Amino acid sequence: MTTQEQETNITQARRALAHRDPSVRLRAALAVGTTPDPRSVTALVQRCAVEPEFYVREMLTWALTRHTPSTTVPQLVDELRSPQPQARSQALHTLSKIGDRQAWPAITGALLTDPDDAVAQTAWRAAVVLAPEEARSELAAVLVTQLGRGGRETQLSLSRSLIALGEVITPILHAATTDPDPGVREHALATHRLWLDPDAGFQLAVEAAKRVAALGRAAEEG
Repeated sequence: MTTQEQETNITQARRALAHRDPSVRLRAALAVGTTPDPRSVTALVQRCAVEPEFYVREMLTWALTRHTPSTTVPQLVDELRSPQPQARSQALHTLSKIGDRQAWPAITGALLTDPDDAVAQTAWRAAVVLAPEEARSELAAVLVTQLGRGGRETQLSLSRSLIALGEVITPILHAATTDPDPGVREHALATHRLWLDPDAGFQLAVEAAKRVAALGRAAEEG
């Protein structure tokens, strides 16, 4: 294939990635991933920021993982500073799939505490994958500040991320069980219970944590 033919194919792929029909976009992402070309990376990253369909975004991520990290990681790291929550979230998701720990310094405290729940959850998952062993205690200390945040899905996501860090969470989680905020205490207790019994449902762990917290309050008042 000549250089001109390659350029024509890339131009067509870029147009297809922006097509109004999601099935066309899906096929385009599949084609780009099947035959990786570094010249397509920018278009893939840009589409991730705006693609409305989950299954197409997953194919875009797959296509990016098919390219070399030296090409994809710098562009994805740049996306972490985007004002668009989806751009940040999808870049984090893709970085976690690539698994290149050179991206770890880009997982900042601002991302781990992002006001957008979807971004924060994705940052927690990415951080657990990318953090080197020596950074895991510091990461746990940041994650524990998010206890009590959001609804059930967000809290379960945080619990799973904390548990994935292993033994380093023990002292930090224990301290959180005595936090003045009842929401933080209950979430910390539920996380600890889930860690001890991974097969337990999160809702059951939350209910048990509430009972423990209530007993603690009653003892203090008595």
